[in-house]
Amino acid sequence: MGSNQNIDVTQTMDVPQDEYSDKSIGTELTKSDINRMAWRSLLLQASFNFERMQAAGWLYGLLPALQKIHTNKDDLSKSMRGHMGFFNTHPFLVTFVMGIILAMERSKQNVNSIQSTKIAVGAPMGGIGDAMFWLTLLPICGGIGADLALQGSILGAVVFFCLFNVVHFGLRFGLAHYAYRMGVAAIPMIKANTKKVGHAASIVGMTVIGALVATYVRLATTLEITAGDAVVKLQGDVIDKLMPAFLPLVYTLAMYALVKRGWSPIKLILITVTMAIVGRFAGFL
Repeated sequence: MGSNQNIDVTQTMDVPQDEYSDKSIGTELTKSDINRMAWRSLLLQASFNFERMQAAGWLYGLLPALQKIHTNKDDLSKSMRGHMGFFNTHPFLVTFVMGIILAMERSKQNVNSIQSTKIAVGAPMGGIGDAMFWLTLLPICGGIGADLALQGSILGAVVFFCLFNVVHFGLRFGLAHYAYRMGVAAIPMIKANTKKVGHAASIVGMTVIGALVATYVRLATTLEITAGDAVVKLQGDVIDKLMPAFLPLVYTLAMYALVKRGWSPIKLILITVTMAIVGRFAGFL
């Protein structure tokens, strides 16, 4: 009786929760597998929610590769449960994180280490992506497209769409393959260059936004100062000589300050339209 009990205990001993039962190296993922992951990553935020953020979309992107790596059903289940935990990163750079995680999954590393790495790598990608795409790439592509559109060319929208997505998809697929090949070796590079990349992208983005303000925000006054027979145009003879595009800059900064204080864009648009109409009829704009 005692012997049978010992056998049962031995047979039912569980594998530690943070380790996989099958420790053998998983099946090598092909370029097609990585490309499939990159395509599926486009749906990262399709099931976005405030409890787990991008978790469902994240697992959806990884699932075919995980099924190929983990032939043991219990290991696959354990991996899937782990990847349904809270996760949030920049949607355009997510494949960089995915590539590293798949390399770790294939080598059957500790489950907790995989999840910790996922969070540690994904978090800085959010900051880098915002600076790279929203503050740099989008204003540049938008400025080029808008300039063509203002000239009456239908190519404005086409050029904007193509330019933006050439960079977007190039990084999405390129980073997926690069990160999978590099595996965890890419992590030190991220930590060493996160601040530098984010800072450089922010500088470029602010420069582009400044140029867009001077080019596309049009605000000028028609007021004149009369001193005897002399007439001084406030805009051309004073403001533009001190600092060209000064009024557009002041107005943009004022709108930015109001947005930071919680004013809605609709309210700011109404203020702009009202000021333009009043200024035109009153003769100071």
